[in-house]
Amino acid sequence: MEALENSLFSFVHFLRFVLEATSALCVFLGLITTLKIAINRYGQRRVFPFIELRLNFGTWLALALEFQLGADILSTTITPSFLALGQLAAIAVIRTFLNYFLNKELESETNLQKKNADKS
Repeated sequence: MEALENSLFSFVHFLRFVLEATSALCVFLGLITTLKIAINRYGQRRVFPFIELRLNFGTWLALALEFQLGADILSTTITPSFLALGQLAAIAVIRTFLNYFLNKELESETNLQKKNADKS
């Protein structure tokens, strides 16, 4: 039974690492795509596309937060102490709130852009 627990522990640590690495990759890809949009749009119109950049990068950040939350959930399965579990729960709650409000802001910005596009 101990060997099975050790295997599960190792697997969860590996999966947590993969999720955290994926989250970091999402932030990196978001940065790259946002920079590409900024360079292309600014070069075409000489107007800085602030809202478009926020929507693009915010979407990538929301995705990264989802992966981080998944890693936090996995961490709770192997947490040895109540203190560590409490810390993980606090982090998960903070990330959930961040993700919720980020998604709300992205949704309102998208709706605003659609309204502006309809008026044009």
